[in-house]
Amino acid sequence: MSLTRLSRRLLLIVIVAASWSLAAPTADAKSAVEIDVGVDETLKQFFAEVGGAKALADKSAGLLVFPTVIKAGFGIGGEYGEGALRIGGETADYYNTAAASIGLQFGAQARSVILMFMTDEALDEFRRSDGWEVGVDGSVALITIGAGGAIDSHSITDPIIGFVFGEKGLMYNLTLEGSKMTKLNK
Repeated sequence: MSLTRLSRRLLLIVIVAASWSLAAPTADAKSAVEIDVGVDETLKQFFAEVGGAKALADKSAGLLVFPTVIKAGFGIGGEYGEGALRIGGETADYYNTAAASIGLQFGAQARSVILMFMTDEALDEFRRSDGWEVGVDGSVALITIGAGGAIDSHSITDPIIGFVFGEKGLMYNLTLEGSKMTKLNK
């Protein structure tokens, strides 16, 4: 193949790639309505699948719900999701969660994350922060729930508890440590 012919093919590939990237829709942050719909569906699923979850949520000062947190990694990883803080059943604020990590990890997953603030003090401290990081600004007791599992809400005494569920992929390294929650302007 001659250099001119190779140059033309490369130019054609560049033009096609550029036109695809310009024609592709841009990924914007979700709207408040989209986040609220996702939060409603996530809570509905969580309460239906986990016995005692509704009673525990009713005892909480607030719920921070991320319907979908996408986590992917191959040695170096990252995650991102958007959600809402519910107080008294109503959305008070919108947040994103993001984290980066290096280490033994491979794969991708979409999961739902719910943080329950069990005391007014824990909720107030979270809301006053300018970017709240799990493990730095507050400790979260991660509750694991198996299929058909139930929660004993009387035995949980931690001020902040977290649930990770609905995994749609396989990923080694399940943790919330290092996840940073930041308030969104919606």
